[in-house]
Amino acid sequence: MSAKHPIIAVTGSSGAGTTSVTRTFQWIFNREEINAAIVEGDSFHRYNRAEMKVKMAEAEAQGDLHFSHFGPANNLFAELEGLFRGYGETGSGKIRKYLHNEEEAAPFRQEPGTFTPWEEIPGGTDLLFYEGLHGAVVTGGINVARHADLIIGVVPIINLEWIQKLHRDKGTRGYSTDAVVDTILRRMPDYVNYICPQFSQSHINFQRVPTVDTSNPFIARYIPSPDESFVVIRFAKPRGIDFPYLLSMIPNAFMSRPNIIVVPGGKMELAMQLILTPLILKLMDSRRRALGVRG
Repeated sequence: MSAKHPIIAVTGSSGAGTTSVTRTFQWIFNREEINAAIVEGDSFHRYNRAEMKVKMAEAEAQGDLHFSHFGPANNLFAELEGLFRGYGETGSGKIRKYLHNEEEAAPFRQEPGTFTPWEEIPGGTDLLFYEGLHGAVVTGGINVARHADLIIGVVPIINLEWIQKLHRDKGTRGYSTDAVVDTILRRMPDYVNYICPQFSQSHINFQRVPTVDTSNPFIARYIPSPDESFVVIRFAKPRGIDFPYLLSMIPNAFMSRPNIIVVPGGKMELAMQLILTPLILKLMDSRRRALGVRG
């Protein structure tokens, strides 16, 4: 953690909805004229797409049916912690991009599923913003979470997460239902051991809970809409959070516990704006004071 070079991490599983949370952060960054260094979690996978297929086949041949992107064998956890530590100390570090598709790969004249070369973070950034699977991972001698100033967990209930993943992977990636289910099953041990524990490290968790039947997520024809859900927002340290203000600003919001506010799903982005904006501005104010900058 560093006052001069703050770090924000948004962490959540594949299909959890971290991208929508990232969009809210980008709106705030643009509005407040904050220059953020963006770090994509996928860029810290160990293997590119072709290499991963080979490694997965080798693992299956050896009887390992749970080889996945969620675990330490397939990620550069030490390098990710090194980036967080180094950025906090110097405001710099090396990052790269993972090129998911043809559109992302074309400007780099590379194949989809590959990484761009490592490059130094440009000078003059105000903070580092990470979005991905492991922004708060703690395992063995690795502790990424301790270097982040603000950790946001995105955690829809598991059936909703699976519905979102099924619809995304089938609709945009062309996978079959069976293929997506196989991926879910393969990842389950790593999900339990390396994804879930991060949400005990996070400062705020956003968990969407449907108000419609999702008992069998594998046959759901539609993703429950925001208006068909609530969002449970848990604060690890509620001191300083103005709950009366939030309740007055968000229609139909209510408190379920002293550190939890529940808001209608359609008001999730409003809630994020109201909650996250003052936290980000506080980080920026601390940064200015640490740097001796006025105004």
